[in-house]
Amino acid sequence: MEVIFLTDIVFPNLGISFESIGRIAFSIFGINIYWYAILVITGIIAGVFFGGYIAPKKTKQNPELYLDFALFAIAACVVGARLFYVIFAWDDNWTFTDIFRIRDGGLAIYGVVIAAIITAIIYTRIKKLDFWLFADTGIVGLIIGHAIGRLGNFINREAFGSYYSGFFAMELRVDQVLNQSTITPEMIENSFVRNGAQYISVHPTFLYEAIALLSLFIFLNIYRKHKKFNGELLAIYLLIYGIVRFFVEGLRTDQLILFNTGLPVSQLVSTLIATAGLVILLHGYIKKRKKSTLVK
Repeated sequence: MEVIFLTDIVFPNLGISFESIGRIAFSIFGINIYWYAILVITGIIAGVFFGGYIAPKKTKQNPELYLDFALFAIAACVVGARLFYVIFAWDDNWTFTDIFRIRDGGLAIYGVVIAAIITAIIYTRIKKLDFWLFADTGIVGLIIGHAIGRLGNFINREAFGSYYSGFFAMELRVDQVLNQSTITPEMIENSFVRNGAQYISVHPTFLYEAIALLSLFIFLNIYRKHKKFNGELLAIYLLIYGIVRFFVEGLRTDQLILFNTGLPVSQLVSTLIATAGLVILLHGYIKKRKKSTLVK
């Protein structure tokens, strides 16, 4: 068994480097447990803990409803994330068993978002709950879980952007990149050798996204007390994350493409969810203003 190490992943302008961090965390009975899986699971636990326990208490709701929902949502989100990826990344060389190989990556966050929203709609209808209040409460958990899960992309050496040598540049060993097809000719042209190994310099797009998510998480928790209507926090998330992901996706070299159209799937979905967020916000603010006018 070959163990691949993240030898000298360097952020040269930040003075940060990482050495000897293997993709494999440990093995149990000959089965490799990857850091990617651990971080994804950690993100799920953090999301459930905050969105299902802490947030409901802050809004004086019953946390058990959210923890109950989490049991269904976790399974639905894993299936949704993999299904979204498989549909748009399908390779004719894949076999049926390849569909279930998620330990090496291949989970799409938009599959998680779509699955979570659909599950929440169904759950709130069955329980006769306010979907918009439910979504506002749970969305903060999804955000923090997503931010933590992005670290798994760092360990896997994936989800990085195009060639870049600016302030946030990240240097990676070419032979340690998980998906070699994401390495562009421009990266190779500007590559260099360090300690006998070839390195490329790229945008750490996973870091950009993680920082945006953490900032959004903090903002929504502060703003929660001042929100104007139920559904506002969900709408802000859809709008802001849609915009951020649209631009981040434009930097990435591992884009999922909409069949043979050449159009990046995530940028299309980003446009749709950002638009949906804007529409929900405008509708909520207009409705709120009309109510205020009637009261006066």
